[in-house]
Order: sequence, then structure tokens, then C-alpha cells
Amino acid sequence: MSLISKVRDLIAGASPPASTIGGEVAPRPTGQYMRGGRGVTFAGWKPALRETQDDIADAWDDAAARVADLIHNSGWLAGAVDQAVANTVGTGLRLKAIPENETFGMSSADASAWGKTVERRFELWARNAQECDIQGLRTFGQMQGAAFRSWLVTGEILAELPFRRRPWNRYGTKVRLLPPHRLSRKTENLKRLINGVYTDADGMPIGYRAIRKDLFKYDVEYDVRARDSAGRPRVIHVFDGLPGTHRGISPMAPALQVARQFDQLADATLMAAIVQTLFAVTITSDEPTDQVLAGLLTPQEQATMAAQGIAPMEAYMEMVAGYYEGTSLNVGINGRLSHLFPGQELKFHTSNHPSSDYKDFSMHLLRELARCLGLTYESATGDNVGATYSSLQAATTEIFAITKARRQHIIAPFCQPIYEAWLEEEIATGGIAFPGGYEAFLANRTAACRADWLGAPRPTADDLKKAKAHEVWKRLGVMSDAMICNDLGVDVDDVYQQLAQEKALRVEYGLPEPQVMGAAGGGPQLMPDGEDDDPDPEEDS
Repeated sequence: MSLISKVRDLIAGASPPASTIGGEVAPRPTGQYMRGGRGVTFAGWKPALRETQDDIADAWDDAAARVADLIHNSGWLAGAVDQAVANTVGTGLRLKAIPENETFGMSSADASAWGKTVERRFELWARNAQECDIQGLRTFGQMQGAAFRSWLVTGEILAELPFRRRPWNRYGTKVRLLPPHRLSRKTENLKRLINGVYTDADGMPIGYRAIRKDLFKYDVEYDVRARDSAGRPRVIHVFDGLPGTHRGISPMAPALQVARQFDQLADATLMAAIVQTLFAVTITSDEPTDQVLAGLLTPQEQATMAAQGIAPMEAYMEMVAGYYEGTSLNVGINGRLSHLFPGQELKFHTSNHPSSDYKDFSMHLLRELARCLGLTYESATGDNVGATYSSLQAATTEIFAITKARRQHIIAPFCQPIYEAWLEEEIATGGIAFPGGYEAFLANRTAACRADWLGAPRPTADDLKKAKAHEVWKRLGVMSDAMICNDLGVDVDDVYQQLAQEKALRVEYGLPEPQVMGAAGGGPQLMPDGEDDDPDPEEDS
């Protein structure tokens, strides 16, 4: 083929001829992902690629109902959920007010004092169930725990912020926790309603379609705005999802099949053990069951049985019952023997289940479930066999990163709007002074309401080693007192205030000051092996 012909073929779209090796056509080399979809691995794997919100809409009801059913009927899973709530929420995240004082013209010292006042006043509201809960049942910490449980089951937290001032209440700001299934799952594109969430042209939620029960227990849908005219939040809807989603789904949804497999494994193993225990007498034969039983009868008995239409099993059981009418098997007399029916052998079977693979396989399933819940295997199951200090420390460090992320992205977004609504009421009613008054607060709401939500510190297997690590970092000058306090789950201002009060009390009662160890103290330093690093103690004396 001439060069001109090849060029014409290429222009016309013809494929170039494949190279030949030894007279055979060699396959054309290609570079493709997933081997072009060929082979047993990818040939039948053709999932649809669509919007995540559509997947959530199709699976939300089933996923939430199945997770709730598992928690209701599985003791170990309910305990693992309790542990996840305890690790993430504990007794409740604590408010740390850090207003951006420069924005509204407050000095750093005044802002610190103002933040302390806000924290103390908010704690009074949060600890009183009659003040913070419109039902008067839960404190703010208990509501955080209930909200996180709701997120584990449904992937969402739903709450309202009504204003209800009762004669015995100081505040009107209240919280009403709602089950997320109270949100409609309807979608109306012309109204920008996506699975019960109204959005504006930019996709920001501006309202919700909710469901409530009327006096006759019928479902009634109604619409509620996300915020009022002043920007005060009316509905809190928290979820964690991919871009384009307006509803969440349970984080345990990927592990539903694993949870069912664990239950089926446990049920099958128990049933096998029970069956082996109950069936203590066995007959082994290659013949069918009817022929085996007929072989235990005489020809006359077989003829009689056939004439009367009696089944072989029924005839055999009648013979055995008649034989034992005059024979007793008494185990109350030591050494006494009894003759059995001919062809029978009294054999006591023991259970051979679970198999040797049961423990390893069950542990594999539990590890996957624990990972989905954000727990270590040891924390979820209470099984610390084979665990070492190093393994526990490494696992706890990795899992605690998930705990901090869930505090920041799930619990804090639930707490922050509540705090903002409470603070707005306090400033509007004059309970807490603010530079410029209520109007200035509305103009600087974001700066005034800036806050952190602190939880329990990372668990540690050895407090002494953790304290020595803090001492070393402090001595090197790369860790401050505030960083150490944050690592311990306390506020440095609270620690300093408590230390100052204790120092004043020691002076009042004439008590000596304690010897402070470490970089800031004048006492002797401890070496890593526990020995005093002072080379000559007698020189100091």
C-alpha cells in the first residue's frame, strides 16, 4: 500500500491495519481503566451513576427503619451506639465564647470578661430542662446526646427553635427535638422542593415541608420557614453529605448487610449446636429412610403394616414404645445397666459448634461495624484480648480524629444556632450588655456569636506517659498552657481562675505552696527513668 493510499484511508476514517506476527494478527495495544470492562471482575458490575440525592431519596426510609430495628433488637449494637454517643458527646459539649471583639470595638480584656459572663449565663440556661427544652424533659447536654443518636439512625438532626415564655421561666428561647422522618420526602421541581426542603435559586434552604399528626392521627403537611425576618433560625437541620444533597442518610447504611450477616451467623451457629445436642441417637445407612426402618421389622410385621396403612416410622416407634414398657433405664443406681432395643446404641453427642473459623469471621464483621460507627474494635465490643498499649494508643489516636470531626461538623452545627438564638434574647432584653445595644448585635451577629464547642479529651491508656509528653513539649517551648488544657479537655481560663482561688485559700489558711514540677517550677526535674537530674543534691543544701 502506497503512502498516498494510507493517508486517504486515514482521512476517510478507516482503521490502520493491525500488525502481524508470524502470519497472525496481533492485538492492538490499548490503555484503559478497569480493563475496558472485560473479565469476571467487571463484566457484570454496571452500577448507575446518578445524583446522590436521588440515591438518598430512594433508600432513606428503608435505611432508617432497618438501622432502628437493629438497635432495638441487638444488644451489642445498642451498646456500641451508646459508646459512640459517650465518646462524641459525653455529658454535652461545652460553650467557649470567643467573640471577634475588634469588629464591634471591644478591647481584648473586656471581650474576655464578656465571654466569661456569657458562658456562665448560658450554662444556667443549658442545665435547666424547664428553660431549654420546650417539653421540659432534657437538659441541653441530653438533647445533644439525643440529637447524635438521631444522626446515627437517620443521618439527620431536626429541631425547632420556638419562643415560649412561661411564668416560671426567665427565657423564652426553647428547643424542640423532632424525629427526621417528620420531614416530607416529596419533590416538586417547579417549587424548588427537594425531598421536603425548599431552596432558593442558589440551592440554600429557605424552608421545609414538615408532617404532623392532627387530632384524628392523620398526617398533615405544613410549610415552615428556615429563618424569621430578623435572621433568627427557626429550624435546625443538620446532615453530612456530598455536594448536591439536601438530606442525609445513616452512616450505618453501608454496614446493614454486615449486621444482618452477623445475626445470621450467630443464629445458625446456635441452631447447629442445639440440633447436635437434641439428636442423641443416630442411624447411619446408605439406604432411604423407609427401607432402613422396614429392615428393622419382620416380614409379618411389614405385611400387617401394609394392610393397615401404617407408615414405617409409626410402626417402628410403636415397637420401641412397647419394648420400653417393661424396661427401665434408671440412672439413680450406680453401676446398673439396661439392655436397649436391638439395633440401638445409646450415644451422647456433644456440640461441635462454633467451628474454628467462627471467632475470626465474627471478629471481622464486628470490626467493620465498629469502623462504621467511628469506634475501635476494643471500644465497641469490650474485648481487649491481645491488645497492647501501643496498639490501643495508635487506634485511639486515629479514631479520635473521627470523633473531633463529628463534633465539629455534626454536634456544633446543632448547638451554634441555639446559642445564637439564646444570646440574641439575652441582649435584646438587656440581660447581657453589648456595645451599641441590640441593633449593633444584629449588625455584628457573626462576630459576636463566634464560639467553640469543647468535648472530652482523647482517651489515653497511660496518663503518666501523656503528662511526661506534655512536660517535654512545654520545656521545648512548642506547647503552651492553653494547648495542654485543650488536650485535657479543660479551659485554660478556668484553670487559671481555679488556681488563683486555691492560692488565695492557702494563704488564708496558712498552707504551704505545692512544689511545682516542670519547666515553670523551681523544683528538681525528673529524668525519663524517674531519677533526679540534680548532679549534686548536697550543694543546694
